[in-house]
Amino acid sequence: MVRRLLRLRLRSSIAEPMSSSTTTFKIGSKLKIDLDRVRDRIPSKLSELLKENPRGTVVNFKMTDGQGIGVVLELSDGSKSWFFDEEVGRG
Repeated sequence: MVRRLLRLRLRSSIAEPMSSSTTTFKIGSKLKIDLDRVRDRIPSKLSELLKENPRGTVVNFKMTDGQGIGVVLELSDGSKSWFFDEEVGRG
């Protein structure tokens, strides 16, 4: 598994520090955050922002728990926040 991750990382470009092939999304993808899935774990300020516009652009990836990959999204106000893969969808 470590070798596979290293191969994936070596194949990725400089703009993609972690391989997008381990998730269904790519850098630059426009995604919609599922508010029902994130409401209980995000601060109220972020919740209010997402109620206005629940969309963001993938700018990076994040290891979540050693097994999963999360996505880092740039939101409408320019801030960045990460979400689990299952908390976002095409949008």
